[in-house]
Amino acid sequence: MSKTHYKFIKRFFDIFFSILLLILLSPLLLFTSFLIWVNDGGSIFVKEPLRKGKEGCNFKMYKFRTMIPDAHSQLLNNPKYKELKTKWVKNGNKMNSQEDSRITGIGRILRKCDIDELPQLINVFLGDMSLVGPRPTYDYEIVQHLKKYPKDKRFLKQIYTIRPGITGIWQVSGRNNIVLHDRFKMDAKYVREMNFLIDLKILLKTPFVVITRKGAYE
Repeated sequence: MSKTHYKFIKRFFDIFFSILLLILLSPLLLFTSFLIWVNDGGSIFVKEPLRKGKEGCNFKMYKFRTMIPDAHSQLLNNPKYKELKTKWVKNGNKMNSQEDSRITGIGRILRKCDIDELPQLINVFLGDMSLVGPRPTYDYEIVQHLKKYPKDKRFLKQIYTIRPGITGIWQVSGRNNIVLHDRFKMDAKYVREMNFLIDLKILLKTPFVVITRKGAYE
């Protein structure tokens, strides 16, 4: 099967399964939205930062808000979180949730079950994302990383040729245990070799990773 046919059929399945899952999961999605709103009256979804998608274009990735409103801006600009920001940058833009005071009580529960990731099915339906693909990045993350690894631009060039995914090779191979430099290499390799068999293996591994929390920051 040619890459063109593969991508066409992949998009068909993305649309079909995103609609099906959104319908099946609608009670859970609505109930979760209600709990987040009742908790502090803030927005249901994360407002920032925008993510980098196909062709390097920015898009809004739908994700249930698990932190205080404007958490990312607060981390970068509020002196209150200066120490937290230092830890975050030092650890490759990752933070153990037990150390992150921005996470709400409901947010910790949602993260435990990866429920916060489910609204990305909206992005799959809209065409911003795919069920399987590279993990979407954001500008600040890229700028900081390329200062240390400028040659990784070659990986990003390959990664940006396809839609990012809800799950992917990074998520089923260790998640946060994998540093960003290695993650980009893995995602670029997926882009070069991607086919239905690889996608199927990733999809079948994903539930196990979610249940076991392998590589997740708790």
